Amino acid sequence: MASVRVRFAPSPTGYLHVGGARTALFNWLFARRQGGVFILRIEDTDADRSKPELVEAVLEGLRWLELTWDEGPFHQSERLASYQGMADQLRASGHAYPCFCSPEELEARRKNADKAGKPWKYDGRCRRLSADEVAARAGQPYALRFAVPQHGESTFNDLVYGEMRVRYDEVEDFVLLRSDRLPTYQLAVVADDLDMRITHVIRGADHLINTPKQLLIYQALGAPPPLFAHVPLILGPDRTRLSKRHGATSVTAYRDEGFLPEAFRNFLALLGWSPGDDTELMSTDELIRRFALESVSRTNAVFDRDKLVWFNSEYLRNQPLETIVPRVEAELRRACLWRDQWAADAADRGWFHRAVDLLRPRARVLTDFSTWARAFFSDEFDYDPEAVKKFLKDPKLAELLPQVRDELSKVEPWAHDPIEQAVRGVAERAGVKAGLLINATRVALTGQAVAPPLFTTMELLGKSRVLSRLQRLVECLPSLAR
Repeated sequence: MASVRVRFAPSPTGYLHVGGARTALFNWLFARRQGGVFILRIEDTDADRSKPELVEAVLEGLRWLELTWDEGPFHQSERLASYQGMADQLRASGHAYPCFCSPEELEARRKNADKAGKPWKYDGRCRRLSADEVAARAGQPYALRFAVPQHGESTFNDLVYGEMRVRYDEVEDFVLLRSDRLPTYQLAVVADDLDMRITHVIRGADHLINTPKQLLIYQALGAPPPLFAHVPLILGPDRTRLSKRHGATSVTAYRDEGFLPEAFRNFLALLGWSPGDDTELMSTDELIRRFALESVSRTNAVFDRDKLVWFNSEYLRNQPLETIVPRVEAELRRACLWRDQWAADAADRGWFHRAVDLLRPRARVLTDFSTWARAFFSDEFDYDPEAVKKFLKDPKLAELLPQVRDELSKVEPWAHDPIEQAVRGVAERAGVKAGLLINATRVALTGQAVAPPLFTTMELLGKSRVLSRLQRLVECLPSLAR
């Protein structure tokens, strides 16, 4: 059997969206599993909607997902001669004919069918023109239509949906070349897949209606078709097709929100595919080893953002620290919180690694390091209003927090256990629960109601920063307590 060759062929009329990314991933996993070739093809014949910046946006999304292609990117806009040649071949063999119906005429007939409550399908009137009638219209604009057989049916075995049958009388004589001589999707995709020796076409189930038409072209050319595998659609939580109303659909938007590419890949892979057991967290190597088209579901998948967040938090928590640290550094640079000393000085570099390791069990996305955990990397942070309301309203804090500050100033060495003893000692002598001071101190140091273990946090922040932040809260308490 020929070496497996698959392709991902986006139209650059928008950013790389979740559905397209999942299709690219399935193609990539299949190619890697089979030791085959993954080809990138840009279907940009729609000059009005295809923009160079959108091509780059698609490439950017694929690069972030680390879905490296082996050949391409090939651009359909540079292959127009190939499509013209195939169209001429189909016309010469009697499988295509010129259609002189104007767009206005076609639209009028479509509206009449709608009024009559009948489904619209091109009636084939130009198919019945004689050679003399066609010659008499020389010079008039025309589209080229495929002459669909009037009897019989198209059958093919889809690697996901099984045997598929479509009667030819349900398929209209579809357009191959528009009147501007640009190819339609049906013609261009077959020409490309033939020229690029594609063995398997893996694409969304919304393309099932296109497959019978494309098989007719292969048959007319006397060329063997590739194998087809149509993967289920991705729906929103309300079971409608995933769209902007469900939140971000662009892959790069999830990158900007702080998701890890390996977590996103893992999550995407399980949208419509199962390894056959309850395994969810899988490395990329394991995804490649286990992926099979036979295990792709026929049921539409549901995009669950909470599940994606869970995947991401698990990757943040469990990946090697040296993998996570550069990602956190990039996020802090983006947020203008990075300090070069954290990379240049050995001691500061060690401190930064410890900070990331302390924070990552509670982080969900990378942006948490610059928002929720901002106080670990900057002295400029706000107190969360809910934390203030919950933990800073006790009037006794105005007297006790200065005592905590003073006791901590005496702590030597600055370490977890002596720090804890100092804070709890103040609470014991004052006859209050230690939680009152622990919670208030946490807000003083991080601005948050929830943070990593307090005494470990205090040890990491260092004595000077702890004392200055406690002093800051002491000074702010009167206004916060109102």
